Amino acid sequence: MTHVLDGPDTPFLALDEGKLDANIARLRDRLARLDTALRPHVKTAKSIEVARRLFDGGAGPITVSTLAEAEAFADAGFTDILYAVGISPAKLGRVGKLRERGVDLVVLLDSVDQADAVAGAGIPALIEIDCDGHRGGVQPNSPELVKIAQKLGARTRGVLAHAGESYFAYTPEALAAAAENERRCAVEAAETLRAAGHAVAVVSIGSTPTAHFVEDLTGVTEVRAGNFVFFDLVMAGIGVCQVDDLALTVVTTVIGHQPDKGWIITDGGWMATSRDRGTASQPVDQGYGLVADINGRVHEDLLMTGASQEHGILSVRPGSTATLPDIPIGTRLRVLPNHACATAAQHDRYHVISPDSQRVWHRVRGW
Repeated sequence: MTHVLDGPDTPFLALDEGKLDANIARLRDRLARLDTALRPHVKTAKSIEVARRLFDGGAGPITVSTLAEAEAFADAGFTDILYAVGISPAKLGRVGKLRERGVDLVVLLDSVDQADAVAGAGIPALIEIDCDGHRGGVQPNSPELVKIAQKLGARTRGVLAHAGESYFAYTPEALAAAAENERRCAVEAAETLRAAGHAVAVVSIGSTPTAHFVEDLTGVTEVRAGNFVFFDLVMAGIGVCQVDDLALTVVTTVIGHQPDKGWIITDGGWMATSRDRGTASQPVDQGYGLVADINGRVHEDLLMTGASQEHGILSVRPGSTATLPDIPIGTRLRVLPNHACATAAQHDRYHVISPDSQRVWHRVRGW
C-alpha cells in the first residue's frame, strides 16, 4: 500500500498539518483567555505559510531572529516585526531600508553604546531585561536601564524579557514560577522607566515553556513563543507537551544493519537531524531522537544514538530490555527531533502531510 511519505527521496522533513494546527490553537486559545496578544517567533518554522496559519491567513505581528527573516516576511506583507537579537550597529542600514518600506521594524538592545547608535539612526528599540541570568539583558532595577532609555529618548518602545532558564524547569510548579518571574521582571523594568518619565508602550515576554504555564499576565502587552508550532523532545521532556504532539519528523530510510553491534543504519545523519542533544541533561535522554515507523508509531526504546554526516545509527536505549526490531533495508522511518529549530534548520522545505495529500512549504534561509 502506497503511503503519502513514500514519494520524496530521503532524508526530508515531514510536517503533520493536523498537529501543527492543534499546537497553534492550543496557545492562541490560552492567550485569548488571558487577554494578551501573541507575537509569535518565526525563527522555528521560518515559513510564511506557517506564520499565516497563526493569523488565519493574515499577517499579524511577528518576532524574527535574523534580518533575512525580516526581509522575507516583509516581502510577504508582514509589517509589524520585532528583531529580537541584540542589534549590531553594522546592521542598522538594513533595518533602516525596511523601515523606509513602511515596515515597523523594532530592534533589541541592552547597552548605552547600542542605544547611541540606534538613536542616531532614528530606529525604535526595546530594552532587553535579564530575568534569570540565561543570556543578555540588564537587571530590571539597574541604573543602566534608565541610562539606556535616556540615550534612546523617544525611540524607547518598551522592554523585553525571555525566560531561557525555563527550559530547565521540570515540574508544573517550576514552570509556573519561571513564568511569573519573567512577567514580574518585565513589569518591574517598565515601572522603573515610567517612574523616570519614559513612555513604555510594550512589555514583551515569552518562551514556549512559560507561555504554556503562565497564569497571570497583568502588565504584559504581548507574549512571544516559537517552538510551540512544532514542539520537540526537549519540550516533551519538561512536560510542556506530549510526544504525540510533535508535528515535525525527519523521514529516513534503512540502508544497512550491523547486528553484532546492535545497529540499524539509515541515510539520515546529522545533516538531516542536527547534532542537538538537548535531552542529554534531562531525566530521560532521547539520544539524537526517538524513532517511529512511517505512520508515526514510536518503536519501543529505539533511539537514534549516533550520527555522522549522512549516516544515522539506531539502537536500543541503554539499559532497556527491548529487542532491536527487524526492520528491512528500504524501510522508511521517522525520527522525532530533540530540538525542532535545529533540525528544521538543516532543510530548505517542509513536506506538509494531511491524511490524503502532501504539499511543499519552503523555509527562509540565511542571516
